[in-house]
Amino acid sequence: MTAIGALIGLLLTIFLIIRKANPAYSLILGALTGGLLGGLGLVDTVSVMIDGVKDVTPAIIRILTAGILSGALVKTGAAYRIAQTLVHKLGQGNMLFALALSTMILTAIGVFIDVAVITIAPIALAVGQRLETSKMKLLLAMIGGGKCGNIISPNPNTIIAAENMGAPLPSVMFANIVPALLGLAVLMILLRIVKLQGEKATEVSITEQDDLPPFWASIIGPATTIILLALRPIANIIIDPLIALPAGGIVGILCMGKQNIFKESIAYGLEKMSVIAVLLIGTGTIAGIIKQSTLKDFILKGLEYAGIGDVMIAPVSGALMSAATASTTAGATVAAASFSTTIIAAGISAVWGAAMINAGATVLDHLPHGSFFHATAGATQVDLKERLKMIPYESMIGAALAIFSTVACLINSVKIL
Repeated sequence: MTAIGALIGLLLTIFLIIRKANPAYSLILGALTGGLLGGLGLVDTVSVMIDGVKDVTPAIIRILTAGILSGALVKTGAAYRIAQTLVHKLGQGNMLFALALSTMILTAIGVFIDVAVITIAPIALAVGQRLETSKMKLLLAMIGGGKCGNIISPNPNTIIAAENMGAPLPSVMFANIVPALLGLAVLMILLRIVKLQGEKATEVSITEQDDLPPFWASIIGPATTIILLALRPIANIIIDPLIALPAGGIVGILCMGKQNIFKESIAYGLEKMSVIAVLLIGTGTIAGIIKQSTLKDFILKGLEYAGIGDVMIAPVSGALMSAATASTTAGATVAAASFSTTIIAAGISAVWGAAMINAGATVLDHLPHGSFFHATAGATQVDLKERLKMIPYESMIGAALAIFSTVACLINSVKIL
């Protein structure tokens, strides 16, 4: 199957998403078009699309069960309590660091990055109003922190990267811990030197939540999940994310005494994850087409011509596909499904391949044709022009994470040798 057909299908998908068409249907239509224009017949095109969906099905099941933890953190108020405590403990003098760290932690323990920003936004606006800080700077702190947390999280992007690469989820999460911390440091330097002089945070439209659980109870759920996942590298006891993620949510709800909203929490989490699951089905179809085509070979030749080594295949493919889909999850899906064989054949371990793809998928996942761009702007009442000005800085944070992950992979490879 020719590269040009797959490329046209991918471009058609991007065009439709930019035009506000349904992302899942855009991906499916792009995959169908790419297969037909690439030289496959209708029957073979559909077969390749279905095979692509089959590849992501195990990850979809795990992602759906992860909704229990995510729903528990959000609906019980645990996520808000964690963020509120961190901001208050670190004080107004360290407000930007507190916001970045809060978003990083929430995302790292399983809250979607856009939901984490929406959750923390009321606190950010309230504190920013007192200190007369621009909304753009507040938002950049939260987005940057969220990106750092996203590469070490049990969120859909990490699950799908690990699944498609055939790597254990806990190992992929732990591999990027140092890059995430270094990325947080880069974010703080960027916030200090860059002047974002947009509209000040002068009003707060969302009030703080009532009846919040205590901090210790709020953190028990995600701590349970992390401990269960950590048993594999520590004690060689394998607890699948399919069990560890919902177990953390259930334990958290019980410890917070929020059994009365158990069904509501599960319903919320399932609703959020269902959107991702449907998106992944569409993503799987076009990933199957790209994997079948020579487009990946064309990209590899381009990297070779540019003098970029094999180790860069993972982060660059993650970045390119995140730009195409404006989604961390979709970008990680297409990159891992399309390039997993090539990455492993280049001598890169499945764990580091998944970790670098995951980090690379944060480089351009915030482009305007994705939902994250608009959701975060709405949460902080930032207008479109100001939101567009933030894209280069968001990309710098994502690029730093990808670079640090790649360097960590190289250092790890030297140690093994």
